[in-house]
Amino acid sequence: MKKIIFAATFTALIFTGCTQETQNKIGRSLQNWTGTNGVLDIYAGNKLVKRFIGIDKISTAYGTNDNKPRPYRYGYGYMDTNLNYKIDKNEKKVYFEFSDYSTSYVFYENPY
Repeated sequence: MKKIIFAATFTALIFTGCTQETQNKIGRSLQNWTGTNGVLDIYAGNKLVKRFIGIDKISTAYGTNDNKPRPYRYGYGYMDTNLNYKIDKNEKKVYFEFSDYSTSYVFYENPY
C-alpha cells in the first residue's frame, strides 16, 4: 500500500512540475498509445459540411527547415459522406488538412 501511495505521489509531483506543453505532449502520447475513435466535424457558418471519422490523431504541421509550427492541422480519417458515424463500404480513408485560423471545427470521440 505504501508503494502505491509513493508511486502516485511521485507521478503527481513529476507531472505538475512539467510545463503545460509537456503535459499536453504526455497526454497526447498516452491517448495515441491507447487509441481513439475521433470525429472531426467541419462547419461553414452554423451548417455541418464535412465529417471525418475513424481518426486516431490530429497533428500540427511543422516547417521542414525551421521546425516552427504551421497554422494548420492534418490527419487521416474516413470521409463520412452520409453523416451516419459509420464507415460504409463506399467511404474511403483520406488525408485532410484544415486551418487553425479560418476553419470552424469540432474534434471529439465518436459517441457510437
